[in-house]
Amino acid sequence: MTTAPVPSPASPPPPSPPASRVRKSVTGTRAYLAAGFLLPALVLLGALVVYPIGYSVYRSFFDQSGDGFAGVDNYKTLFTDDTILTAVKNNAIWVVCAPTIATALGLIFAVLTERVRWGTAFKLIVFMPMVISMLAAGIIFRLVYEQDPDRGVANAVWVGVHDTFAESAGFPRAHPLPAAPLKPGGGGSFVTKDAVHAGQPALLPLVGVTADKMPSSAKAAKTPAADPGKITGTAWLDFTKGGGGTPNTIDSKELGLKGIKIEAVREGQVVASATARADGTFTLPAKADGAQLRLPPGNFREPYNGVNWLGPSLVTPAIIGSYIWMWAGFAMVLIAAGLAGLPRELLEAARVDGANEWQVFRRVTVPLLAPVLAVVLVTLMINVLKIFDLIFIIAPGSSQDDANVLALQLYRSSFGTDADLGVGSAIAVLLLVLVVPVMLFNIRRMRREARR
Repeated sequence: MTTAPVPSPASPPPPSPPASRVRKSVTGTRAYLAAGFLLPALVLLGALVVYPIGYSVYRSFFDQSGDGFAGVDNYKTLFTDDTILTAVKNNAIWVVCAPTIATALGLIFAVLTERVRWGTAFKLIVFMPMVISMLAAGIIFRLVYEQDPDRGVANAVWVGVHDTFAESAGFPRAHPLPAAPLKPGGGGSFVTKDAVHAGQPALLPLVGVTADKMPSSAKAAKTPAADPGKITGTAWLDFTKGGGGTPNTIDSKELGLKGIKIEAVREGQVVASATARADGTFTLPAKADGAQLRLPPGNFREPYNGVNWLGPSLVTPAIIGSYIWMWAGFAMVLIAAGLAGLPRELLEAARVDGANEWQVFRRVTVPLLAPVLAVVLVTLMINVLKIFDLIFIIAPGSSQDDANVLALQLYRSSFGTDADLGVGSAIAVLLLVLVVPVMLFNIRRMRREARR
């Protein structure tokens, strides 16, 4: 009987070559070579970022001169000084409102422009403000919010809409001369000194209206014709351009007060009213006989001058509006890029299952875009914490304290004749503390996305 050959023992594996003493990275780059390339960047990072942060923290514990140790007094000032507290409050408003509204508008624009033929042109128009510097945008919106409707676009539109639905102003600052047949009637009105009678034309001369404030369609004033059964009269600007003319007399170069309202008042009751024609003439019925004529105060009120956009109460919302005008396009472009990468089959499946467009948007599109929305929101939050240019340029000196934010207060505290570098450094540290949590959240989110 033959026996199976006994297998020889396995030979030991060949010894592995000695490990190289020079460590290499995953890409095969030597560690010292990588460190050499990174060293200039690390030096710049330390000189431009790490050292200023460290020195700001150090300086925040010293007084205005920098010689005396102040402890935490500078930080106490941040929460006791009214101006700085206003800056903190305004920063909170900025962080909550500006990124949220800009992101929401960007989402709406991105979704809607997918459904229109001219979507690309619309995106280009919305994104164009991003190419404008903060300085230029501030100058633009300082003019947009100008109080004078003849210069400020916002008030020009607002006044136009107001005057469409409300009676426009008449002749502000118009008044009679002492020798005129008119006298103050109380409440800003003027009344005739004597009662008027049918067949005796009534003359109502006024002065105090500049030529540029007269209606463009006003005509040369005419002497009213007597009418035995009615009250006739003329209301006109008793001023001859270039001089000359006779008071209380209608001269050839004088204009009628077109549109001025005249009321006939007897025993405190208005019995009739009329509106002057282009030549200033008017006619009242016979029942006005024996009454006094009154020019009501509505003829002389100041014209509606719009909204004080840069006043203490509206300056912060107005500047936030200019910021949204610039950054809504940024949000739209990022969200549109995320929207282009969504799986279309999920959207179509939701529509097939009976969901309407609002349900598809709210329950499918928005959840799928959540990572992109988080990127946009966090980026804008970091950006608004540093906002300075727009407020410094747009807010006038009278409202700058009301529009104040931490970055602007940092500048105001650190420069100028009354500079306090201790308080300025404390504000800088506070801004750093506010930015760090947002940055950490963003870093964690990016790592979480990378692991997926």
